[in-house]
Amino acid sequence: MHPREQTIFALSSGRPPSAISIVRLSGPQARAALAGLAGRVPQPRMASRALLRDSPGQPIDEAVVLWFPAPASATGEDVAEFHVHGGRAVLAALFAALASFENVRAAEPGEFTRRAFENGKLDLTEAEALDDLIRADTGRQRRQALRQLKGLLGDKVRDWRARIIEASALIEAGIDFSDEGDVPEELITPALAGIKSLLDEIEEVLAVRGRSERLREGLVVAISGPPNVGKSTLINLLARREVAIVSPHAGTTRDVIEVQLDLDGYPVTLIDTAGIRQTDDPVEQEGVRRARMRAAEADLVLWLIDAEHTQNESTEHELAADASVWVIRNKIDLEGQGRAADSAIDPPGARGAGAFRISASRGDGIADLVAALTAFARDYLGSGEGALIGRARQRKLLEETASSLQRSLFAVGQGEELVAEELRGASDLLGRLLGRVDVEDILDAIFREFCIGK
Repeated sequence: MHPREQTIFALSSGRPPSAISIVRLSGPQARAALAGLAGRVPQPRMASRALLRDSPGQPIDEAVVLWFPAPASATGEDVAEFHVHGGRAVLAALFAALASFENVRAAEPGEFTRRAFENGKLDLTEAEALDDLIRADTGRQRRQALRQLKGLLGDKVRDWRARIIEASALIEAGIDFSDEGDVPEELITPALAGIKSLLDEIEEVLAVRGRSERLREGLVVAISGPPNVGKSTLINLLARREVAIVSPHAGTTRDVIEVQLDLDGYPVTLIDTAGIRQTDDPVEQEGVRRARMRAAEADLVLWLIDAEHTQNESTEHELAADASVWVIRNKIDLEGQGRAADSAIDPPGARGAGAFRISASRGDGIADLVAALTAFARDYLGSGEGALIGRARQRKLLEETASSLQRSLFAVGQGEELVAEELRGASDLLGRLLGRVDVEDILDAIFREFCIGK
């Protein structure tokens, strides 16, 4: 039996135990399974209380059940929902009862959303946005995902594709029916005007800073530097909890520690790395190697020093050649200079905002450092407000679409057939963006990222 002909079920709420858990069922056997467990099928979209029983007639739980007949459901198929008490034993009994029905099985990750996509309930940009919304950690990520889920990009792409098809129809009519008396002459002129206008719109969207799609992953900030300069103390202070071991002994941090921060709605991954130094300890050597590798991949490196390590700062900046580097002078309280950060000092080799003076143990200068990090994230990621592009895949396809439209304009003097072919290519690219044309090679990769039950 084809997987689409099977009925799937999954827990669609949080991990148990919980007060209430929601189990969703979708597919052709949903009605029979609902009737078998609840004893009846309630009115569509009306919550109804029922005692669920398994096939031998043993009670499972008092539940609230709902029925959503196709096509007016989230997946476009018959859908049933069971709102049960969220204990593990209750869920185990319900899952076993559902699996006992013929052609009913547990769902794979993303299978509910994929069925919604295949039944025309969502396009691919909206499916991607749903995944982003589930994974959103900050308010800005949530707002961007919600705009995409409402069709911010999808609606625009459908309009663009319709205009390309309209221009293609004019050009192909001129090619195929040029001898017919009822076909207007000079069809290509209005078609080219439409293509040029469309190209300008797409290029305007692409001109918006490409880092807006980076809002999904967020900014990566690595705290690096020599051993025992206070890196772990700083990450604990910024995270407002104990996430790293603080010790007066060098080499305490052996692996990379990551913390997720929300700075004014901007997602920031803060990384505490092992102290960079020469060592004979093989475990610490591996920590140093990972520290160098992770810092090299960061968007911003906070190079932490103190009075004993100021001479090393310019050479060690080479470990993050492509990232911005801020020099952070820590332990100013031990120098008797317990004052706020001074960003006016730019030591040799530093890039970006210059040097900051802090005391990670007392908190001096931390407010200024956090404000600077927030401003950096705002500048690097962009506001995201109104940005159409949410993923690198979408930007790549729009760039290829713009290239096809440009080639169609350049091909005017070489023959209308070449113009029509480039327009067909542009239309297919937008279809791939929506997931309606030749996308089987990417669907598995996209929906595999979803959680089970979605």
